Amino acid sequence: MNLLAFDTSTDTLSIAVQHGGQVYGHSGAGGAQASATLIPAIRALLAQAGLPFDRLDAVVFGRGPGSFTGLRTTCAVAQGLAFGARGGRGVPVLPVDTLLAVAEQARAEHGCHRVVTALDARMDEVYTAPFEWQAEAGLWRSSPDFGLCAPEAVQVPPGWTVAGNAQAAYGARLAPQASHVHALPTAAALLRLAPALLTAGGAVPASAALPRYIRDKVAQTTAEREAAKQAAHQP
Repeated sequence: MNLLAFDTSTDTLSIAVQHGGQVYGHSGAGGAQASATLIPAIRALLAQAGLPFDRLDAVVFGRGPGSFTGLRTTCAVAQGLAFGARGGRGVPVLPVDTLLAVAEQARAEHGCHRVVTALDARMDEVYTAPFEWQAEAGLWRSSPDFGLCAPEAVQVPPGWTVAGNAQAAYGARLAPQASHVHALPTAAALLRLAPALLTAGGAVPASAALPRYIRDKVAQTTAEREAAKQAAHQP
């Protein structure tokens, strides 16, 4: 299949194109910059892959949880590109949970098969979920519910690995007795997950390119920020 995949849920922008049996990748600064750089980077990568826009079969995107600005950017671009593909006839989109993509990247980079993902959610919290790789089926078994909690509240069963970017932010506050690996929800991971998700009927119309939010509140009040600052300085 010819697929375009991208993720802007973290501070790293990740794009990948699958053209036949070849995969082409790009990464760069995400965050607030993604809204300005995502579309030009996609066009450049499609050109590098020699894949005309009208030959895309689907657009794969990381739907969250993650950066609110990044998720809105991703969903808007995924929707617009999917509507315009194939000369305006459009193609489906495949939303992929970013915590699942973290688990897949940890498997590919570090050989992890039992993973508790932990992405920094800011505001002294992490997004987290457990995933277990089923080698026989070539699929991840996951919990239907993703968590949002303080780093100290993350539970890691014996023998499982914590994967994500939260340890860099919270250090020993996050599962100090567990093994940790750094892993992000890359576009390459989205492409590896895509075949099974497409087979399972995960593709949806472009109009359904929507983010997955876990936290309803996106910012702290001035009073809450001051209270958190004072608490951090208490012995």
